[in-house]
Amino acid sequence: MMATPVRSDALVERALAGDNAAMARLMSRAEAASPECRPAFARLYAKAGRSRVIGITGVPGSGKSTLVSMLTLKLRALGKRVGIIAVDPSSPYSGGSIMGDRIRMSELVNDEGVFIRSMATRGAHGGMARASLEAVDVLDAAGFDYVIIETVGVGQAEVEIARAAHTVVVVSAPGLGDDIQAIKAGILEIADVHVVSKCDRSDANRTISDLKAMLTMGLSLDGSSLWQPPVVPTSSAKGEGFEQLIECLDRHSQHIRNSSAGQQRLRKIAEFRMLKTAEDLLAQRFLDARQSTLTAISARLSDRQISPYQAAEQLLAGFNLQGQA
Repeated sequence: MMATPVRSDALVERALAGDNAAMARLMSRAEAASPECRPAFARLYAKAGRSRVIGITGVPGSGKSTLVSMLTLKLRALGKRVGIIAVDPSSPYSGGSIMGDRIRMSELVNDEGVFIRSMATRGAHGGMARASLEAVDVLDAAGFDYVIIETVGVGQAEVEIARAAHTVVVVSAPGLGDDIQAIKAGILEIADVHVVSKCDRSDANRTISDLKAMLTMGLSLDGSSLWQPPVVPTSSAKGEGFEQLIECLDRHSQHIRNSSAGQQRLRKIAEFRMLKTAEDLLAQRFLDARQSTLTAISARLSDRQISPYQAAEQLLAGFNLQGQA
């Protein structure tokens, strides 16, 4: 006889009481996008809003995961609870996420004050799936002081994380290539705090100087000159620079709370959440309403009886926002 599934509202009670297993199950249900869970996540969202949400991104090889691990250890030493959402690329076929980040953070997994979860992007535009944002709500409502979102550092994920995090940390490492190309890709401009990792290397000072010179040419993410993104050198190998990094995170948190630009940013995050959820709902309603039509039109397109544009026009014909054909 199969066990009766635990109701989502019961899982919320357990998560709010600090039950890590309940948090994990809620995140799995967020990924499944079950309508049954919506009232539970509405309750979690209402309880959230106290955590500091830190986005950490940067090009592959910059040392993001090592930095996240060391930063978490330093925050734990200060008595802070830390949740980590590692946003991984996902297979378009299986939807599975790469677990490498959790393996690299294995030294933290036995700490009751740390929660680590890898979330697949599942093809979300820009890399931040709605489920990842709901996972942040779970940790926030459960009382974690910091929620760290780490991206894979490719594509548009860097820009998208800037729309979901209170503070964005961009990690650079010495000798990783053309800094100007990184600027063109939009990676550096989104930073509230710049970290130069691996500063025990001899070429680190060059990277620090280059970053500081570049920052004189632009403004911070909130479009204001009130916050000038600092450049923080760190060395995870030596455990250096993390006290300064935490101090910068604290200062930016105060800036968000106490400035009009910071309040506008929080409203933009709320707007982003609304649009991301609407995007998911619209896509699902469209597929539910047009599945039979999709099959027929796809067959005609495959036989080259119609063009892709004509197929799209036929698929959209008669569809309204309520998902009724």
